[in-house]
Amino acid sequence: MDDPYKILGVSNTASQDDIRLAYRNLAKKHHPDLNPGNVASEDRFKSIATANELLSDPIKRGKFDRGEIDAAGQERARQTSYRDFADADPGRRYGPSGFQPGGWSTDDLNDLFGSIFKQDPGSQNETFGNGWDESYVLTVSFLDAANGATKRLTLPDGRVLDVKIPSGTSDGQILRLRNQGTDGGSGGAKGDALIEIHVSPHPLFKRNGQDINLVLPVTLSEIVLGATVDVPTLNGSVHMRIPSNSAVGTKLRLRGRGIPAQNGKESGDLFAVLEVVLGPPDAALEAFLKSWKPEHPIEPRKAMEENS
Repeated sequence: MDDPYKILGVSNTASQDDIRLAYRNLAKKHHPDLNPGNVASEDRFKSIATANELLSDPIKRGKFDRGEIDAAGQERARQTSYRDFADADPGRRYGPSGFQPGGWSTDDLNDLFGSIFKQDPGSQNETFGNGWDESYVLTVSFLDAANGATKRLTLPDGRVLDVKIPSGTSDGQILRLRNQGTDGGSGGAKGDALIEIHVSPHPLFKRNGQDINLVLPVTLSEIVLGATVDVPTLNGSVHMRIPSNSAVGTKLRLRGRGIPAQNGKESGDLFAVLEVVLGPPDAALEAFLKSWKPEHPIEPRKAMEENS
């Protein structure tokens, strides 16, 4: 396996924040959900996740830097020679395991390390620290983000998380799943999983805060004579009345049909913007317009001429 520092694109002196940021940026780029069917990207993501798992754990990172484990986290065989003993401090060379000349015995060392880790001598439950948070990306549809849903996320290590998407979730929002990150040291708490939500665009709806905008196509007769039409919303179609003689671009409001209420915010509204669709050429309409004499003629571009 390649050097985990090279995989994440950081130096071996990088801080934990630098490592976390590098992993997050690479995970966004190569996550399988954003690259469906791309085997190379999936393999790259697995390598990134493995490298991050090693370097985000201070204990494992220290062992790797000292050459005690390899990039896959496997223990390396340690070469021991007489120099390990001959180069010890004066007065402690070649001492028996039970007692070291100079005053350090095995029991003394156990007491020392036990006090460092706040454990009784001989305890096997040393607490080395809490686990690290892990960052992932989950892409959801516009409707799932607006209405709320539960989506399944498969992690690089094969675990599956059921992620509850609250109604009103926005693009880029980060959800925290407690105790779903990396394991801590013996006795330490697990880290969390941080799920960054990417919301796919919708072909009809555009979000604006808690409100939703929608372009509503209408016919010439509907906008002139008025009509009741069906308008799509987050929860199905509803009837809406178009007033007669409405102008193109008129914005009609459907109260409470926007993003649902959340976190103390009121439900938003849906705004339908009228857009006239003429359809294919109509000989009867053309003949009518040629003979039509409006009762109150207007000059629609007069204001433009006065300000030019």
